[in-house]
Amino acid sequence: MRNILVLFFLLFQFYLGAQEMIVVSKADVLAAVQERNNTIKMSEQDVLMAKGDYEQTNAVLLPNISASHTAIATTNPLMAFGSKLNQGILTQGDFNPAILNNPSEVQDYATRITVAQPLLNFDGFYQRKAAKAKLNATELQANRVNDYLELEVEKAYMQLQLAYKAVEVLEKAKITALENKRIATNNFVQGYLQKSDVLAVEVRVTEIENQLQYAKSNIQNASNGLSVLMNDDTYAMLQPSDSLTIASADTKTMFFSETRTDILAMESATKAYSDMHKADQMSFLPSLNAFGTYELHDDELFKGATDGYLVGAALTWTLFEGGKRFGKFKKSKAEFEKSKLELDQYKAESQVELNRAKRMLQDAKNNLELTTLALSQTQESLRIRKNRFEQGLEKTTDLLAAETQFAQKHLEYFTTIFNHNYALAYVQFLTKE
Repeated sequence: MRNILVLFFLLFQFYLGAQEMIVVSKADVLAAVQERNNTIKMSEQDVLMAKGDYEQTNAVLLPNISASHTAIATTNPLMAFGSKLNQGILTQGDFNPAILNNPSEVQDYATRITVAQPLLNFDGFYQRKAAKAKLNATELQANRVNDYLELEVEKAYMQLQLAYKAVEVLEKAKITALENKRIATNNFVQGYLQKSDVLAVEVRVTEIENQLQYAKSNIQNASNGLSVLMNDDTYAMLQPSDSLTIASADTKTMFFSETRTDILAMESATKAYSDMHKADQMSFLPSLNAFGTYELHDDELFKGATDGYLVGAALTWTLFEGGKRFGKFKKSKAEFEKSKLELDQYKAESQVELNRAKRMLQDAKNNLELTTLALSQTQESLRIRKNRFEQGLEKTTDLLAAETQFAQKHLEYFTTIFNHNYALAYVQFLTKE
């Protein structure tokens, strides 16, 4: 069983080593995300759906035109008489009461073109304005999705940089540990150290190798995270074209703005609720619509021996609809009032979130200064202890402790840079208009 596990581990290592390494820049990743990311594609479809809803409201302005061809055969007295009349074949003999009451079968083929033209539909006008406001809100929200994904790319790309930095630090620590092992072995052979000291150094080498393996796995994890953002199913091993460095920007000019796209999107959504409420108010008013019909009749298929038209206008006023409109009016009013409260709440929460992000950034700056100082101190401490160890003046345990502390502070330093840069990017995201 142990041999099988070892073989599996070696195969896994070979698989990782055989994967193609692809160097990418943050600009490359952003371009790929803008082109292929599924979240962006879904937001684009949301915009198209909202646009489709808006285009449906063209029915308030444009005519409704339909055409039909109807074939009937009837012995119904009224229908038979009317069909002959439409075809223009009515004769004096058709007024015979016996024929009127018991007509023979009459066939009629009618081609009919119907036009309905809205003239004044006040509720429809406000429904159209609401659909337009909804479309505007969806477009603004789609823009905010793009901004959010830029932040996600920034975070994922820095995670990849941090993963490579961790591997770099641990590989240097491994070189140092192997050198310490060599020195400890030589000192043991010369009788300056005990076997337990050599074993302690060997344990340290093993620990670093184990940490290094986890760090290399994190590179694959970070690469997969970027691949998901780019909608790349090859899941290749990625390598950043640049290194993790401290980012800087003037945050004094960064403030919460009500012209931020997500705020504007919510304001447009509130306007949509307002227009829908007004539409429900206008439903109590009458509507005016024009209509017209042009007909062709014949006793043979797809022919029209006679024709005629009908035009007119209708003023329609629904006075009572069982209380349905009153309930709808109250509901739309409540939805409008709720949307205003949600907008105020979102603005307040956004301001609080920005304040928290700025404090987080300041804490990261302070922590970065402390971590930089601690790294410098532990590096100097390690240098001194290593020199003393080579001269046989330092305990092995003290050297290993100093070496471990230096590696930890080195990793902590780059982690602090990541936290600082992400905090800065988050503040920029919250203040981006």
